[in-house]
Amino acid sequence: MSIHRLLPLAAVILLFTGAAPQLMAAPPADLPRPATDAAKWQGEYQGPSNYQMLIGLQVKAVGEGRFQARLFEGGLPGNGWCGDRPVHELAGTADGRLLTLRGGEWVVAIRYPYATVYHRGGSYIAGLTKVVRSSPTFGAAPPPGAIVLFDPKSPSLGELQDARLTADSLLARGAQTRRTFRDFRLHVEFRTPAMPTARGQQRGNSGIYLQRRYEVQILDSFGDAPAFNGAGSIYRTRPPNINMSFPPGQWQTYDIEFFAARFDACGTKVAPAVVSVWHNGVLIHYRFPLPNKTGAGQPEGPEAGPVLFQDHRDNVVYRYAWIVPL
Repeated sequence: MSIHRLLPLAAVILLFTGAAPQLMAAPPADLPRPATDAAKWQGEYQGPSNYQMLIGLQVKAVGEGRFQARLFEGGLPGNGWCGDRPVHELAGTADGRLLTLRGGEWVVAIRYPYATVYHRGGSYIAGLTKVVRSSPTFGAAPPPGAIVLFDPKSPSLGELQDARLTADSLLARGAQTRRTFRDFRLHVEFRTPAMPTARGQQRGNSGIYLQRRYEVQILDSFGDAPAFNGAGSIYRTRPPNINMSFPPGQWQTYDIEFFAARFDACGTKVAPAVVSVWHNGVLIHYRFPLPNKTGAGQPEGPEAGPVLFQDHRDNVVYRYAWIVPL
């Protein structure tokens, strides 16, 4: 496994390659102190196995002391696992200082911040440590020609309408750009809330509407398989190639390259809009032709359109956003 250093966004986009999220396997004393029991267990774990390969584990709280998990042979998604090796589904409950997860031939015992993986027969497979990952484009400086839409260091709302700040000076959902755009590159940093008892589209829902026509879905899909309408999806159109969601409460990034649909002089569409999306530094859509507007998006047309940070009532917040017109 190689952990890439932070790459300039321009290099990532021009090369059409994704950089692995930065994996911080901190000593236990340096891990963030969990605010709740659910937060203590929930998260990502990774470590070497007896079979000379990495094992990755994602543990998701689903309420009432229950947890679901996915065990990846090869490492965490984007850090060793890229969809080419088996994944195993597990579930369990926490009992005091121990969380035990079972599924198929696998048993995982977690004593924070360590996880031990066994076969059901009792043979030891791997020892994992809880890790916290960071997107390689988190905090990426805007390149020349960029328009800063929101910066928490100087939280001006001049580029946005219907915008409001949270109590901690982050951008709340529901804002829209005052300017309109055709072709562009967009960098957005967002955070989904922890909603362990919520399910599906009710779990940390928002979205980035390109030209207010095409939605890149924001959702707390951590610990799920890539899903139609899940995080990273082109809403109601296409699931992501890989689910790169981090746990709720962690900052995540979307880096989007968008080319608008083309229309002739008579208003007939002659070429579809095309989008590429990197989620936490990993390419999840590559030059995908959008067949039409998505969901509640506005009808397609030759005119430019704004970027909308959808208000779907859940407390999704945004930290940093900039856009480069092409």
